[in-house]
Amino acid sequence: MIRVWASFLLKQTSQRHVTYQLCASFTRLAEVGKLVAPRPSGKYDTGQLFLHRVFGYRGVILFPWQARVYDRDTNKVEDTPASAELEAPALNPAGKDVKSNTHTYYQALIDSRDCPFVRAQTESVTFLGSHENSRSLYAIPGLDYVAHDDIMPYSTTERTPLFHELFDKFLEYEPDREPPFAARETLRAWQEKNHPWLELSDVHRETTESVRVTVIPFYMGCRESQNSAVHWWRYCIRLENLGQQTVQLRERNWRIFSLSGTLETVRGRGVVGQEPVLSRHQPAFQYSSHVSLQAPSGHMWGTFRMTRQDGYSFDCRIPPFSLESKHDDGDGSASA
Repeated sequence: MIRVWASFLLKQTSQRHVTYQLCASFTRLAEVGKLVAPRPSGKYDTGQLFLHRVFGYRGVILFPWQARVYDRDTNKVEDTPASAELEAPALNPAGKDVKSNTHTYYQALIDSRDCPFVRAQTESVTFLGSHENSRSLYAIPGLDYVAHDDIMPYSTTERTPLFHELFDKFLEYEPDREPPFAARETLRAWQEKNHPWLELSDVHRETTESVRVTVIPFYMGCRESQNSAVHWWRYCIRLENLGQQTVQLRERNWRIFSLSGTLETVRGRGVVGQEPVLSRHQPAFQYSSHVSLQAPSGHMWGTFRMTRQDGYSFDCRIPPFSLESKHDDGDGSASA
């Protein structure tokens, strides 16, 4: 099988065949199927194959989520400096002062052949260990949350078009339906069992100097000990360069507020050990991280320090987002 470079060049023939162009050292093209008309509204069905509009990987839809999207770019009155917003407490800092709109997102599997080339962490879904006293985090590789607008649907005649260890466990081939892959009972049972930790409910977006930051928080559960209860969240962050100039993320600066009243600052170089470059050819980067509070709720906000090729630096806002548990007990301070 041909391995596919994620920053592929999508090409279409007169028959609307979808092909990948490999990295510069190769000249071959690998056909994956035929494009089908995207749906401007409504939902895609379980089993729908797609190409990710931004990251370029091959994927398949498992099931949809309805999310509240808080977009701070909508009806923005004035452009407050990001550094000032970081220092000064804002009214309703978790973003609920911003009117939300409902959008469809999908839980999806990523083709394992594409994972090495995707500019996104492909272990975006994590769970706490099953033992109450365990602090272990278990990652499920090759899972992602995909916005409806990022779905480029296609069809194929292959019975196993996607390489992922869960593909055959979750989906079965039914040639008489479209798409020809239907949910198995194992997928429905897995979704029902893990619904609280998989659920996507809120999405927060904000753009600074043509760099858009999207944050999706997830509650992971609580670990209780004799003296305290620690609540855990994961958050997925996507940075996308909407402009023409190349920028690089140099530093992160977080504020973490706990319901107990504590406010902590976390600063450091880059994110997840990287200082990603966002260019016209590779405009996006996505990663996940975790935070814990000794309180049932709180919120986070902050900035990314970005630098352009001409040396100009600016602070890119990370939109405030809530950390909300499914419990009302507990108290304590924040940590990260």
